[in-house]
Amino acid sequence: MTTDTAAETSLGWTFDPELLRRHDRPGPRYTSYPTAPHFHDGYGEDAFTAAITRSNRRARPISLYVHVPYCTSPCFYCGCNRVISRDRRKGVAYVERVLREADRVAPLFGDSREVMQLHLGGGTPNFLAPEQLAGLIHGLRRRFRFSDSDARDYSIELDPRAVEPADMARLAALGFNRASLGVQDFDPDVQQAINRVQGVEETLAVIRACREHGMRSVNVDLIYGLPRQTLEGFGRTLDTVMAVRPDRLAIYGYAHLPHMFKAQRQIADADLPGAENKLALLGLAVQKLSAAGYQYIGMDHFALPDEDLSRAQRAGELHRNFMGYTTHAQTDLLGLGVSAISRIDNSYSQNPRELAHWEAKVDGGHLPVWRGLELSPDDELRAEVIQQLMCQGQVDTQVLAARYGIDFDSYFDEELQALAKLQADGLACYLQGMIRATPQGRPLLRLLAMCFDRYLKAPTQPARYSRAI
Repeated sequence: MTTDTAAETSLGWTFDPELLRRHDRPGPRYTSYPTAPHFHDGYGEDAFTAAITRSNRRARPISLYVHVPYCTSPCFYCGCNRVISRDRRKGVAYVERVLREADRVAPLFGDSREVMQLHLGGGTPNFLAPEQLAGLIHGLRRRFRFSDSDARDYSIELDPRAVEPADMARLAALGFNRASLGVQDFDPDVQQAINRVQGVEETLAVIRACREHGMRSVNVDLIYGLPRQTLEGFGRTLDTVMAVRPDRLAIYGYAHLPHMFKAQRQIADADLPGAENKLALLGLAVQKLSAAGYQYIGMDHFALPDEDLSRAQRAGELHRNFMGYTTHAQTDLLGLGVSAISRIDNSYSQNPRELAHWEAKVDGGHLPVWRGLELSPDDELRAEVIQQLMCQGQVDTQVLAARYGIDFDSYFDEELQALAKLQADGLACYLQGMIRATPQGRPLLRLLAMCFDRYLKAPTQPARYSRAI
């Protein structure tokens, strides 16, 4: 779907603090639908294998995700699944097990299926020593058919504190053409409060080295709402980062959930900015990025207008999955490693979150499937509605009605009543068969998507989700 309106609405957002304040509430980030809390342990190896068999009939390319859980020290804000260790020898055993998991799953895929997208996330993927990382990539290449197309997307998350500029040459030689760097905030006081002391020059040197060695895209992660964060300090961080023009930026809102993430208990509530200050920090980021020419992609992502994400959004080809926003919609996602999630055919599956449990499954010769979900026809319909809202900020109800053989307004009568409340506040509009987020509503795409999420009607604990802003 490519429309002039889609291109127009994707270019930015209108920052309205009063609207954001009024509608800010917990909700899913919709990297999947149904979301991961609804996966169940009745889904096992047989269901996973059957999904791959079905997917081979379509012979779509593969997006391969490898989770590397290790970090050498805890960042107090982090809610990721990670294991703290300074013993880098643990990387040897971990890589060996990932490749044994790949031994079990790779032969299930058809020989014609290429790996078009590869992403190493964590944790800290560069916890792995260079020879371990090389062994992992070479091992995966022997088990899967890696694409050499210019359109391939091979990316890695990097902690700049644990990488040298010279390492970029090694990564490029392994085929990586994208890198994502965690920064969060350069302010020394904030860094002390989150236990992540990171130099400005060492970080900028890594960004420059990425470009020198042919990385076609560099992403930088920042966080607003951190302890001891101020407008002045965060403004300096934004200016410093934008001076080197990263191709993408992710500006995440810090979600303080100490009851769920033990490390966050090290952060004093008194050090956190209040709701007004947190909104002001976000407003500052939006103002500076918009003035610098970045295109708003959705949620918390921005990109330069000629970057692949921006092009994909304007062409109506943007996709969202557990790796965030991507340009490869027509792929099956295969996750390897502890806690990794796959999206194969019409099903989701997840590996065990506990390292010992995943290791035991692999050592026992099993496909390490912990839980999952096979989508019903209703799930697939709602997933497409939510996917289009999250990626394009709009959905053509007439196209979906024809594709699924439904009367859209009748099928979603209750959902459209919920949407009407957002329309009344100017966050959305529904005209001539097209549901659209308004410029004021683009920062709150999650709320539009939540209108179509039938699982939210069941009793749940809102605290399992972060707030929209």
